[in-house]
Amino acid sequence: MRDDRNVMTPLVRLDRVVVRAGATTLLDGVSLFVNAGAPTALIGPNGSGKTTLLRAVMGLVELSGGQIAVEDTARAIVFQKPVMLRRSVADNVAFALSAAGFAADPGSVAALLDLVGLSALANRPARQLSGGEQQRVAIARALARKPRLLLLDEATASLDPAQTKIIEDLITAITDTGVKIVFATHDLGQARRLAGDVMLLVRGRVAEHAPATTFFGQPASEAARRFLAGDLVL
Repeated sequence: MRDDRNVMTPLVRLDRVVVRAGATTLLDGVSLFVNAGAPTALIGPNGSGKTTLLRAVMGLVELSGGQIAVEDTARAIVFQKPVMLRRSVADNVAFALSAAGFAADPGSVAALLDLVGLSALANRPARQLSGGEQQRVAIARALARKPRLLLLDEATASLDPAQTKIIEDLITAITDTGVKIVFATHDLGQARRLAGDVMLLVRGRVAEHAPATTFFGQPASEAARRFLAGDLVL
């Protein structure tokens, strides 16, 4: 993938990766690499394999074929609908720090909450937060692992525009700390705003992968041209 910081060592390589669920092929011979740098947007129709690809990179699904190589990279993933523990916001983050093997001291918890803009809600029960606030708790918990690679699966799909803007600003802030973000989205405007490169998945295959300016300005594939035009791509 494109690397705006000229760091050429890939964080992750996928070589002819296949994932099947029974008779259904979810990923069909996917080969790609992920470099450090600007965020990568993962787009495509429903059922194209976006979530499966992120889960595969995270090591959460068994491969039916191919290989995934991770270059000594700590990874974390945030799902579209995160589950909050029955405890305070601060305790959710403290639990994540402990689970990752780090000290869950007040200073570390406070730093993560400050990064995601939830310091004022540290003592609030996490399950009483809004959807956008819960998503930020989930991101703070993911960052507790000190990842070099952060995977976001439709992190703003259920959020209103104001909460979406907060998450997008947070993605930019996290990227500025040196964390590589790969995010799946149905929002092409979001991909335009945030991505350094864009990958289009169709039927479990990479239909096109290019720098964002090229993808949106001069898409090379018929699938990309149709998808950007709003046509049905199957």
